Amino acid sequence: MIVKNVEKQEKSTVSFDVLCDAAEFEKAVNGAYLKNKGKIFVPGFRKGKAPRMVIEGMYGKDVFYDDAADALAPEAFRFAAEQEKLRTVGNPAVKGVDVSDAKELTLSFVTAVWPEVTLGQYKGLEAPKAKAEVTDEQVDAELEKIRKRNSRIVTVERPAKLEDTAVIDYAGTVDGVPFDGGKAEGHNLVLGSGMFIPGFEDQVVGMSAGEEKDVNVTFPEDYHEKSLAGKAAVFHVKCNEVKENQMPDLDDEFAKDVSEFDTLDEYKASVRERLVKSAEAEADSAWRSALIEQAGDNMTAEIPDAMVEEQLDNMTREYDQNLQMNGLNLELYLKYLGQDVKAFREQLRPTADRRVKTDLVLDKIAETEALTVTDEEVEEEYGKLAEQYGMEIDKVKAALGREIVEGDLKTRKAAEFIYANGVATEPAEEKKPAKKPAAKKAPAKKKTEKAAEAPTDAPAEASAEPAEEKKPAPKKRAPKKTAKKDEDGGEKDEAKAE
Repeated sequence: MIVKNVEKQEKSTVSFDVLCDAAEFEKAVNGAYLKNKGKIFVPGFRKGKAPRMVIEGMYGKDVFYDDAADALAPEAFRFAAEQEKLRTVGNPAVKGVDVSDAKELTLSFVTAVWPEVTLGQYKGLEAPKAKAEVTDEQVDAELEKIRKRNSRIVTVERPAKLEDTAVIDYAGTVDGVPFDGGKAEGHNLVLGSGMFIPGFEDQVVGMSAGEEKDVNVTFPEDYHEKSLAGKAAVFHVKCNEVKENQMPDLDDEFAKDVSEFDTLDEYKASVRERLVKSAEAEADSAWRSALIEQAGDNMTAEIPDAMVEEQLDNMTREYDQNLQMNGLNLELYLKYLGQDVKAFREQLRPTADRRVKTDLVLDKIAETEALTVTDEEVEEEYGKLAEQYGMEIDKVKAALGREIVEGDLKTRKAAEFIYANGVATEPAEEKKPAKKPAAKKAPAKKKTEKAAEAPTDAPAEASAEPAEEKKPAPKKRAPKKTAKKDEDGGEKDEAKAE
């Protein structure tokens, strides 16, 4: 094979040709014949027994050329990438296939490559680091969560109220016709949880065991089941049982039950200490992320689209794996959200862009600062990964080559280099909004003037919409191995009425 016409193009892409000589091409063509001859019918021959010359005579000499080119393309691309020392990204595109009169094959490729990076400032970067402060209210809130986790559910003889669990049977109809998923028996519904469609839980509040009633609701316009979206529905509901969470008293006995401490004061102090450590870790993580982001923004590089798309592929796969560990998959999850994969990927794109920038800047810093990794460090990392995934270390090594592990360790060292040379500054004080000057009073009207009348029951102006909640970036490592639990330890139960 011979590599020719190597040209750098915009957005960190490279084009090149690979010439396969006549012998290489003939071998590939014969391989394509042997692979496909059993599928080709030739009169006078049993299936798979027709000579190549006869098949080419019937269908043309180039009948096997496309399959031969497809077979040679991966090998030709690898050969060129190694010879030209190209650090390729994503999947290459074959832009041309040409067979000469001398039966030589020329394959034309275009591929994205790792971009050339010019570093900006990455030493001495500054970012504010929040002070780890924990208030008494935060400690009390954490203790309340712990009380809830240690509560017990007991049956009560009274009407249901918010935060109770109502054990209900229900059967829903739209225009008098039952619909799929609209019926259940013995369903445990936590009132106020928002698990069912708006208005349902509010109408169950006040029901007692043995009571039955019709609950009238309307499915939201954006409901995931399009046939029900915006429709009015009636659910016949029977309350079988009302349960409440009984929480333990917050005293020394509680402290003894949930910890190694003998008094509530000692336990409170330990909770505060834990919250402070968590706040410190969160502040440090935010500071570190800000430094890395600055370093990425300070660099210059023509990032190929394929690099971002590859990152999006990885992130989408990670989400799917995490969902599968919880009994779902991405397709089903997006169906519930009324979303398609394309829209989902676009939501992930900003995070993918940031990850690519981070990979590029850390890789370049590792190269510039000549950061190295020892054999001992690589072996230690393999050991950690084997423990993390519950696999034999040899299998981990087979799945993850040394180059991958070594590269990961180098980028971590590059990140530590940025942190070690970074500066934590005081966070800026939040500016309180300036008080608006009091409106001047209008002069009093004369008694002879008739004041303009206005309705007193006009609705107030709609409030501003809440800010969009930021979703955490998916983890790069192993997916979670436990299903999501409710606070009382049970798995969330879903139904079509939700």
